[in-house]
Amino acid sequence: MAMNNGVLTRNQLLTAASNIVSEKGVSKLTLEAVANQAGVSKGGLFYHFPSKEDLVQAMIDELSVDFKNDMKDNLQAFHGKGQWTRAYVETMFMRVDDGLKMSSALFASMFTNPKLMEKAQLQYKGLQEQIQNDQIDPVHSTIARLAADGLRFAEMFGLAPLDKETRDKVHGELTKIITKGGI
Repeated sequence: MAMNNGVLTRNQLLTAASNIVSEKGVSKLTLEAVANQAGVSKGGLFYHFPSKEDLVQAMIDELSVDFKNDMKDNLQAFHGKGQWTRAYVETMFMRVDDGLKMSSALFASMFTNPKLMEKAQLQYKGLQEQIQNDQIDPVHSTIARLAADGLRFAEMFGLAPLDKETRDKVHGELTKIITKGGI
């Protein structure tokens, strides 16, 4: 039972950290603020995350695991030419509804310690390689990836985010383009 409580507490702390970054900004991400928002003692927080850097790394790791699981699920749904590109686009469009969880981890890592981004950068590099070798024109598959990234970053930064209807139409058109094998 203690294991389940430990996992629950860890998840509460990660959620609190993400909420603080999303709602108040990275500058307000302190271990004390996270403990207070999660309703956990400082000792409980230090048990899971001995430092702010450990907390931010855990946010990035959780994001990475969630992303990999979503990609894996989407890869199983698509077969043949453009499989990786379709799975990536689907995953990114799904994640738009995730709110600012991704941006919280990325913002926190950039401001806490840019070296924490290295794992994410390597993951993206691997994804880009898969997308470029996806049996469709590598430039077209890259354009599709960048379009999906652009949507996500527009949402993260509030840069003219799309309403749901328009987003769904863009998603449909991008899917058609990938399915046809190119732009």
